[in-house]
Amino acid sequence: MGKITGFMEFERIEEGYKPVPERIKHYKEFVIGLSPEQAKIQSARCMDCGTPFCNSGCPVNNIIPDFNDLVFNNDWQNALTVLHSTNNFPEFTGRICPAPCEAACTLNVNDDAVGIKSIEHAIIDRGWAEGWVKAVPAKKKSGKKVAVVGSGPAGLAAAQQLARAGYAVTVFEKNDRVGGLLRYGIPDFKMEKSHIDRRVEQMQAEGVLFKTGVLVGAWPEDSKVTNWAKETVSADQLKKEFDAVLLTGGSEQSRDLPVPGRDLDGVHFAMEFLPQQNKVNAGDSFKGQLRADGKHVIVIGGGDTGSDCVGTSNRHGATQVTQFEVMPQPPEHEDKPLVWPYWPLKLRTSSSHEEGCEREFAISTKEFIGEKGRLTGLKTVQVEMKDGKLTEVPGTEHIHKADLVLLAMGFVNPVVTVLDAFGVDKDARGNAKAHTEEGSGYITNVPKVFAAGDMRRGQSLVVWAIREGRQAARTIDQFLMGESELPR
Repeated sequence: MGKITGFMEFERIEEGYKPVPERIKHYKEFVIGLSPEQAKIQSARCMDCGTPFCNSGCPVNNIIPDFNDLVFNNDWQNALTVLHSTNNFPEFTGRICPAPCEAACTLNVNDDAVGIKSIEHAIIDRGWAEGWVKAVPAKKKSGKKVAVVGSGPAGLAAAQQLARAGYAVTVFEKNDRVGGLLRYGIPDFKMEKSHIDRRVEQMQAEGVLFKTGVLVGAWPEDSKVTNWAKETVSADQLKKEFDAVLLTGGSEQSRDLPVPGRDLDGVHFAMEFLPQQNKVNAGDSFKGQLRADGKHVIVIGGGDTGSDCVGTSNRHGATQVTQFEVMPQPPEHEDKPLVWPYWPLKLRTSSSHEEGCEREFAISTKEFIGEKGRLTGLKTVQVEMKDGKLTEVPGTEHIHKADLVLLAMGFVNPVVTVLDAFGVDKDARGNAKAHTEEGSGYITNVPKVFAAGDMRRGQSLVVWAIREGRQAARTIDQFLMGESELPR
């Protein structure tokens, strides 16, 4: 490594944030990235640990010690080459990945982990600034056509890999812009959408054709998932026109909360709330936008989507924002000898929480309360774990004032009508049934139809979607050509 004793000499350097009073006035990114000198110092903390668990902790298996060493030696362009060799879109993961690589860092056993995510962020941002990120069109065309359904991270990664292998790739996206849940599920203050736009330009230069506003299959009439499709195309048409079809839609079916009062005006899924603000940020006019201005907002669900609702509500000017989590409050610090190198359960405080939010744990909603069809509050009860089950604590019922409740309890499966249109078998959770074994992975029961990302594995991380998209591209290449030089 660049400096063998660096981990003993330097402290971890955190990326900075712009002040809360400043950043809640807009929807722009507010993270202050590392300077080149800070990145060099941070990369010096990477140990010569022998077995870099960070590589396996990272779903795309980023070659982390190598790019750390290159940054330390000021060879940024080669650091970018190493980073791109395993990750098509490090500007996405460098902003929104929870960094399981850092949890697996050997230094994390008894110290602060190397700031791998911040170094990745610094490398790719410098790569764009210096003009090092360029289109890589295929030198030879295969003569084969592949359809990719869904333009989230899995679909984009697969499309780019296949285009570079010489395929004519067409990406179908039901929404009006490319990006899937990257575009409409993640607030702009966490990731501005210009990052997607310039990757789309790169991929178009590589030969990828994007068709937006096109829904593949039918749409369930009772679905509350956002859909701005202007036309439809049948599954049979895609199977007829293309040599292979890859399904990479997101897990968009939100987990509901079927308690009394669920139908009151003022109770909404997070994915009704968040996409609307992103459309407004993009310059679209939107009638009847869900707003939190001057309201008592309660977000049910303690994960990232819930945190995104908190940050957006604060930017709207909510009077009060409260977040409920049904599970008990986790410890502030994990027991590292017990859990390392795996992802630990511990209390995580996001930048949105820091902007203003009350958090309540071990709390369950029993009923939504309203007047004249409009939400005014909700009744809750405290719960505790007994014999492996959450049970109500007697005498702890409470009424909370609420003008807006946002359900952010996760996602159960993709929109199943897409799978039904192709006749794809589903697993017990409603996802496309397909394994990931080398050579035949990601293929469904339907000939030449593949599935990857959330469509196959269910709700997951962007970095997992990129991994699956890349691996599915390799499998499709093998399926169509008999062999593949694409990396696994």
